[in-house]
Amino acid sequence: MDWSHQSVLVTGAGGFIGSHLAEELARLGARTRALVRYNSSGLWGWLDSSPLKDEIEVVQGDVRDYESVRRAINGVDVIFHLAALIGIPYSYQAPRSYVQTNVEGALNVLQAALDAGGTRVIHTSTSEVYGTARNVPIGEDHPLQAQSPYSASKIAADKMAEAFHVSFGLPVVVLRPFNTYGPRQSARAVIPTIISQVLQGSTVRLGNLEPTRDFNYVDDTVQGFILAAESPAAVGEVINVGSGSEISIGDLARLIGSLVGSEARIVAEDQRVRPEGSEVERLCADNRKARRLLGWESAVPLEEGLKRTIEWVLGNMSKYRQGVYAV
Repeated sequence: MDWSHQSVLVTGAGGFIGSHLAEELARLGARTRALVRYNSSGLWGWLDSSPLKDEIEVVQGDVRDYESVRRAINGVDVIFHLAALIGIPYSYQAPRSYVQTNVEGALNVLQAALDAGGTRVIHTSTSEVYGTARNVPIGEDHPLQAQSPYSASKIAADKMAEAFHVSFGLPVVVLRPFNTYGPRQSARAVIPTIISQVLQGSTVRLGNLEPTRDFNYVDDTVQGFILAAESPAAVGEVINVGSGSEISIGDLARLIGSLVGSEARIVAEDQRVRPEGSEVERLCADNRKARRLLGWESAVPLEEGLKRTIEWVLGNMSKYRQGVYAV
């Protein structure tokens, strides 16, 4: 695809993955519009400090409001829908807000895309929809299991995307990233949580240390989004974007400690443990479909990605609060 002839919208573009995606699309020459959530300070999230912010058209709104979405979509060729509430622990406290943002927000994007004449939508899913793996690696046909209000809201959003494709012929791709990490990620996620604690002290406080995750550097995830928009064969499909490798949280913490040169003590803390039955014990992607339909595969090894992320966190320690559990 010649992106210089494409106009695109990225929802959630002020966030971690969204900001990286918006920047890459701008680098490729796409006319890039970013929808960021309205706030009274007029802040654009990570796009405020982006070196490419002058090449991105930023509009403020809210995916929960159809009119905001409709105006943002006007005139674009491809929509990358990333806006969502993503913190799993907070979803136990405020499940209704996850339905409003993740389910109703997705509905607004899909309806506006349909009303605009059938704009292509790359809808963001999550590996959390699979719940604990019943078989490994996890293929796209694995049963969906709602083990948190967050994952339930994303299952509903994925199914809405599927319904708009089947019912109305809307060109939709459901991209299902496994655990993305890298620069700009908040302490809500486990890798920056570990890194910031290792750099700040002698103790790393985590939840359950046994679950495994399939981690992917943010540049690889961004490439998955772009290839999903370029591939005609991807329309109507659900596609995993994962490395196909897994590591336990405890081993991850020890690896990060070794890369930093720290022998920090790792402690499992009760307040960080998910409710019984809610913890996803194992995630590891079957990525054969991504390779076949998109020509995608993970390119950044875990240790290399961790080194880049450690370097970034080290230069941005003021963004991480020592001793505070971010939900």
